[in-house]
Amino acid sequence: MIPQTSEFEKVLTLTNYPSKTYYLDVENNRIVGKTDGLTAMQQAVYKILQTERYDELIYSFRYGVELKNLIGQPIAVVCARVEARIREALLCDDRVKAVKDFSYERNRESLMVYFTVETTEGNFTVEKEVRI
Repeated sequence: MIPQTSEFEKVLTLTNYPSKTYYLDVENNRIVGKTDGLTAMQQAVYKILQTERYDELIYSFRYGVELKNLIGQPIAVVCARVEARIREALLCDDRVKAVKDFSYERNRESLMVYFTVETTEGNFTVEKEVRI
C-alpha cells in the first residue's frame, strides 16, 4: 500500500537572518558595539582579505585569500592570479553576488588592487594592497 501523503511534500521556508556582528574599529584596534547591513558586509570582506588561507587553524580551509605565495613573482604573474584568488575568496561567502571591475596600480614594493563587490546588502569599492 502506498501512502497518500509524504513528509517530503512539505514546503520549506528559508529565512534570512541579519548579518549582525561586532563592529571592528580598525583605526583604534577596538571592538565597539555591533553592526549590520552594508557595514557588516564591508567588514566581512575586510576580514577575508586580511586572513591568509590555511595559516590560521581557527578558520576553515575555505576562509581567507591566498596571496602570500605571490611574493617574489613577476608582476605579470601577480596580475594574472590576484583577480582570480580574490574573487574565489570572496565568493565563498553566500552574501557576495559578484566581484568585478578590477584595476591595478603598481607601487615600488606592492600592487594596489581596486575592485567592486556586489552583495545582498549593496555594492561597495574595495582596495587591497598585495605585496610583490
